[in-house]
Amino acid sequence: MTTYSLLAPRVPYRPEQLLPYAALTQWSDAYRIWQGQALLNDPFQDFTYAAACGFRVPTGTGVTLMPLRHPHQAAIQAHSLAVASGHPVVAGFGPGAASFQASLLGAPYRSQLGAVREYVTVLRGLLEKGEVDHVGEYFTCRAELAPVPRPPVEIGLGVLRPRMARLAGEIADVAITWLTPAAYVREVVVPALRAGAEAAGRPMPRVVVMVPLALAAPDRDPVELAGVSSTGHTMLPHYADMLRRSGIETSTQDPRGNAGALLSGGAFLYGDKAELAARLQEFADAGADEIVLNVTGVHLKYGERASLTELEALLSAVAR
Repeated sequence: MTTYSLLAPRVPYRPEQLLPYAALTQWSDAYRIWQGQALLNDPFQDFTYAAACGFRVPTGTGVTLMPLRHPHQAAIQAHSLAVASGHPVVAGFGPGAASFQASLLGAPYRSQLGAVREYVTVLRGLLEKGEVDHVGEYFTCRAELAPVPRPPVEIGLGVLRPRMARLAGEIADVAITWLTPAAYVREVVVPALRAGAEAAGRPMPRVVVMVPLALAAPDRDPVELAGVSSTGHTMLPHYADMLRRSGIETSTQDPRGNAGALLSGGAFLYGDKAELAARLQEFADAGADEIVLNVTGVHLKYGERASLTELEALLSAVAR
């Protein structure tokens, strides 16, 4: 059965700004609260703060960028959050754009897939076995993480294109997509995940899809909302390549055209509650195990009250 979760639609520069969304997760049918990467805050710390304030819910990072932390530190943070919250954690990671890697590391990873494989090797050794002895091209870690009782920590990978999806099938617990149309999930992501899992002789990872969307209203411009929500992603080469593979052409010179293309291509959803519920079911039918409602565009355009109201309405539309 597909579950529905929510993405915190803001970057909280003070941790208490996350609390309304943590509260909504606790008091509604939402399964989990997610945060993406931000450079003003740390999602592991924000979620721990929310737990300390009494909002103890399942959490997910979708995704934290690898250059920002060594996998040993990532394992400690994921472990600590699970202990503090008392709930399962999806610790999702990804290499980020090559330009971001260069800005922090001096040069991009020579092999994106190789760096990801090593990162997960260290994480899994520490989180599951309590120790790791790994010397690699990108990461070295000879360390222990004392086993103590805690809820599960699943290792997630950000997945956009077939090769990363196949690698996730081999080594990850969760595959996390962002801005991927339902047809692309069905025809590209899931088959690659399955192939990787079969090659490794393991179960296929759970599929989590982050879906940007907005409810239709007379005073709303869907192209504007799609642009506010996702223009930044369409300017990144790895997102542009994924969108092109899904049949959506974008350009670094035409942000509004990109937003319109996201709408027409099913990467940003817009409609009334019944229409959106049907469109979200397409993701479930495509193989998504967890659908994350992303109303960032609504929040940035209309504010917090509107985004909370939007999430409540959407959750009621998909509640079973």
